[in-house]
Amino acid sequence: MGLKHDEGWNIPPDNPFYPPLPAVYRNVRFQFVFFHAAPAAVQGFLPEPLVAAEDGLCVASGLDIPICENYGPFQESFIVMKCHFRNQTGFYCSHVFHNGPAGIAAGREIYGTPKVYAGLQVTQVDRCMVTETTYGGEPVLRINTSMEKDAPGEAMPSLTPAWRLKVIPRADGPGPAVKQLIDCSETAQDVEVHSVAKGRGTIDLGASPRCDLAPLTPLEYGDAYHMESSYSEGYARIVYDYLSDEP
Repeated sequence: MGLKHDEGWNIPPDNPFYPPLPAVYRNVRFQFVFFHAAPAAVQGFLPEPLVAAEDGLCVASGLDIPICENYGPFQESFIVMKCHFRNQTGFYCSHVFHNGPAGIAAGREIYGTPKVYAGLQVTQVDRCMVTETTYGGEPVLRINTSMEKDAPGEAMPSLTPAWRLKVIPRADGPGPAVKQLIDCSETAQDVEVHSVAKGRGTIDLGASPRCDLAPLTPLEYGDAYHMESSYSEGYARIVYDYLSDEP
């Protein structure tokens, strides 16, 4: 029996490139560095109708995933930026650098996560963690954190709403076939936080022929965090459809 008219997860349908949700992750190690950039620079990375927050708050993160039942092990780095959407304040994810092909396809196709294949090296020695990212052969993001004290799970500020821009191009001409603002705030399920620590961190931003993060150079740093957790990812929520909703 072939694929029915109203069924399908992704292609090829008889053996999909990645399995259906939920995606299960174990013992993921994160580092987060909070920093402030120029709001005008942040605005340059945001799609309409998002508006940069007045304080220019951003967060750079590196992570090492030793076990993912859906996509295999991988490393990743990303940047999110504080912004406003209508009457809400949240965080928009502008760049995700990733070294696992199945995870790239799943992130882009399901959530609109802007994942691109990049070189990543995540190392941790004692209470120090470093993530080095190269893209297009050039260093574009280095994250350094050193943890000074253990902290309760609620110590790190929330990064929600967590917005992504899902765009799938048309096959019959220019323009999008799908263009949606996605909120990933509720995708994490069965979260088990193993440890949280607080300390200091810095980042170095660079430019490659395909990506220039230098405009986000920090003007001021906030706190840094380490976290290790296990969780699963479920479905997200569409909050704005560019092709059908009113602007």
